[in-house]
Amino acid sequence: MWSSRTCRMGAGCVKVTKYFLFLFNLLFFILGAVILGFGVWILADKNSFISVLQTSSSSLQAGAYVFIGVGAVTMVMGFLGCIGAVNEVRCLLGLYFVFLLLILIAQVTVGVLFYFNADKLKREMESTVMDIIKSYSANATSSREEAWDYVQAQVKCCGWVSPYNWTDNQELMNFTKTAYPCSCEEMKEEDNQLIVKKGFCESDNSTAVENKPENWPVYPEGCMEKAQAWLQENFGILLGVCAGVAFIELLGLLLSICLCRYIHSEDYSKVPKY
Repeated sequence: MWSSRTCRMGAGCVKVTKYFLFLFNLLFFILGAVILGFGVWILADKNSFISVLQTSSSSLQAGAYVFIGVGAVTMVMGFLGCIGAVNEVRCLLGLYFVFLLLILIAQVTVGVLFYFNADKLKREMESTVMDIIKSYSANATSSREEAWDYVQAQVKCCGWVSPYNWTDNQELMNFTKTAYPCSCEEMKEEDNQLIVKKGFCESDNSTAVENKPENWPVYPEGCMEKAQAWLQENFGILLGVCAGVAFIELLGLLLSICLCRYIHSEDYSKVPKY
């Protein structure tokens, strides 16, 4: 009697584990699609900090392709995990376990590399932005210049450290009247903030005798300060998301091992044939 009851309990546990693992892999398939889409967005985006950096950073472009690759592998892995769980195929569950373990190791590696290269990325970003500011022209036709205009207008900042960074632009400093970057102009609440101004604008401040940033009607904060403030405000959320993903992956590893232990024979006729 105890033996039959134990068998029924074991079968029930296997069934629960199987469907938990199926739901987990369905979520993992969706997560893979999100990661893949994020990689494509990095390559296609033209209106953000990402666009400004990736036009001159080969490491970020390589990172985008890594996201696309990881997303595709995650989707395939989720698909294999679903089939392996529902049809109780140890081979597919084994492949799923190996893929999930490799992805978890890769994520930890990327996180460590990013942590130790954060200063390098910051310097690279500063160098890129300063190069854009120095070479910025009144016509502003390049994709980098348009992206930086969008960043300044939407983030409500001016320059990298401060508006004084724009004094390195010779074309702007050669204006006889007070002139400033149009995308830096401080907008009022009633103004249409969806419209991004480009090029250089002349101020109607007749009292100013020199073209200096303190006479410009622009945002006083630099974009670096704004970016750091955003990271500080959202650091807890980012850390929580990363910890949550790692926990789910560890749970998937545990469930796949448990299910593999209870599968003693495999019926490959259950596996769908396409």
